[in-house]
Amino acid sequence: MRAYTAGDTDVPLLHETIGRNFERVAARFPFHDALIEAAPVPGADARRWSYTKMNDDVDRLARALLALGVAKGDRVGIWSPNCAEWTLLQYATAKAGAILVNVNPAYRSHELEFVVRQNGMRMLVTAPSDTNSDYVGMARKALAECPDLRELVFLPAPAEAGFDAGVPQSDAELTYAELLRRADDVGHAGLQARMAELDPHDPINLQYTSGTTGFPKGATLTHHNILNNGFSIGELLGYTEHDRVVIPVPFYHCFGMVIGNLNALSHGAATIIPGRGFSPAAALEAVQDFGGTSLYGVPTMFIAELALPDFASYDLSTLRTGVMAGSLCPIEVMNRVMSEMNMVDVAICYGMTETSPVSTMTRQGDSLQQRTETVGRTMPHLESRIIDPGSGEVLERGRIGELCTRGYAVMEGYWDQPDKTAEAIDADGWMHTGDLARMDGDGYVIIEGRIKDMVIRGGENIYPREIEEFLFAHPSIQDVQVIGVPDARYGEELMACIILKPGAQPLDAGSLAEYCRGKLAHYKIPRYVEVRERFPMTVSGKVRKVEMRQEAVARLGL
Repeated sequence: MRAYTAGDTDVPLLHETIGRNFERVAARFPFHDALIEAAPVPGADARRWSYTKMNDDVDRLARALLALGVAKGDRVGIWSPNCAEWTLLQYATAKAGAILVNVNPAYRSHELEFVVRQNGMRMLVTAPSDTNSDYVGMARKALAECPDLRELVFLPAPAEAGFDAGVPQSDAELTYAELLRRADDVGHAGLQARMAELDPHDPINLQYTSGTTGFPKGATLTHHNILNNGFSIGELLGYTEHDRVVIPVPFYHCFGMVIGNLNALSHGAATIIPGRGFSPAAALEAVQDFGGTSLYGVPTMFIAELALPDFASYDLSTLRTGVMAGSLCPIEVMNRVMSEMNMVDVAICYGMTETSPVSTMTRQGDSLQQRTETVGRTMPHLESRIIDPGSGEVLERGRIGELCTRGYAVMEGYWDQPDKTAEAIDADGWMHTGDLARMDGDGYVIIEGRIKDMVIRGGENIYPREIEEFLFAHPSIQDVQVIGVPDARYGEELMACIILKPGAQPLDAGSLAEYCRGKLAHYKIPRYVEVRERFPMTVSGKVRKVEMRQEAVARLGL
C-alpha cells in the first residue's frame, strides 16, 4: 500500500474572510466571552472582551488604520509578546485588508531591520521596552534606517514595574491611544466598503520561518489558508461556544494566532491569555481562575507545569482537551497530562508555518500509543504522502522518506523569493517539509526527525527521536535531546544532552551506556553525555538542536 492519504471532506471549507467570519460568530454569541487577559499583577482585575465588545474594538482599530492611509495589501508589523492588543490587531488588519507581519519578540536590531526591509513594512506596532528588550529604541532605529517604514505605534505599558512605553518624538510616532483616536475620521461605512473589496484568497499574514541557515523567509498566508486551518482544528477538537482556551504559546507563531485565536474565535469560544510570556504557574492559574477547558503547549511546557512543586494544588477539573505541538511528547508525559491534568482528549498537531500550520492531527478516541508515537492522520481537505527524497517516488507504507503536504493550507509562497518558493513547493503543488517520516497501515504518520537531524554513523541511519524516547524512561532523566557530532572514524557520533530530575544521581557516558547495553543496538548508544540545566529554545518552544551541535563541537574540540 502506498504511503498516501487524503483527509475527509465531510465539513466544507469556509469561503469568507477572517473579518466576515468574526462578524458572523459575534452576531451568534454577542455576550459570550471572546478574549480574557489575566491580571498582570496580583489583585488587579483581568481585562475582558465579549464578542460584541471585541468586534467594536476591532472595528475602531481597523478604522484608525484606514484613517492613517493603510491600504489593502500594506504590511503592518506586530512586534510584541502576547497581549490583548495583539489579538485586536490581528483581526483589525484582517478587516482592513492589511497584511499582518508577525515579528519574533526575540529579534534584535539586525533581524528586525531585515524583516522590515524584506517585505516593505509601512507600520510597526511595538511593545514597550522591558529589562530584556529595548523594543522602543530598536524600533526607532528601524524607522531611521528603513525608508518604507512610515509609522511606529507604541503599545501601552503593563501595570508591572520595569516597562517603558514609548513617548512620541515625531509625527511618525503614535501611542496606541492616539492611533485609536484617528478612527473618528473614518465611519463604519468606510470600513464596510474596504471589507467588500477583500477576497478570501488575498494574502493577510506574513510569518517568518526560523531560518536555521541564512535569513528567515516570509511565508505568505491568505485568509483561506489560516481561517480554514484554525476552523478545522477546532472541529476535530470538538470546540463549541462553551469552550475556554488557555493560550500560553506565542501569538507571533502559528501556534498562538491560528491554532489558538482563529481556532477558538471561529467557534464562539473564549481565548485566555495567561501572561506576556510562558510561566507554568500562570498557565495553570489561568485554567483554574477562568475555567479553562483546553490548554496549549509544546511538550517542554507541559513538563514544566507537571514539575511545579505545588502542581497538585491547582484545580484543573474543567480541562478536557488541548493541543501539543512543536515536537513529539514522551509517553510518560502524555500519561500524566491525560490523567493528572484531565486532558483526556488532548491532541497532537503537526505541521509547519508554510502549511498554515497543521497538516496532520490525532483525533478524539485515539490511543495513547497513537498520541505519543504518531502525529495523527491527514487533516480534512489535505493530502499527505511519503516520498524517496532522492527520486521523488512515493514509498510503500512503513518505509522512511520525506513527508509532503498538498491542499488549501499550503502557503502562496515566500514573500518576494520565487526561487526559495520553487525549492519548497513542487510543480504539482506539494509542500516538501524536510521531515523524515513513515506512514502506518491506518494512515497515521510517524515523524522520525528532520532530514538534516538524521545522524549517519558508519553508514547506519540513526533517528534521534527513537533514542530520546528510550532514554526518557531513565529514572534520573527529566528531559533529553540527542544530537550528532563529528567523528573522524564514523563520520558522526551521538551525544545525549540531559536535564536531570531534582536530586537525581549524576550521569556520565559510562553509566548511560550501561543502562542502554542490551536494550539498544550498539551504534545507537550515545558516546558523549552532557548534563545541562536547560536547552536553548526558540520563542515558540522548539529546542534549537543546531545551536546545541555548534556548542558541542566547540566544547569537545571536534
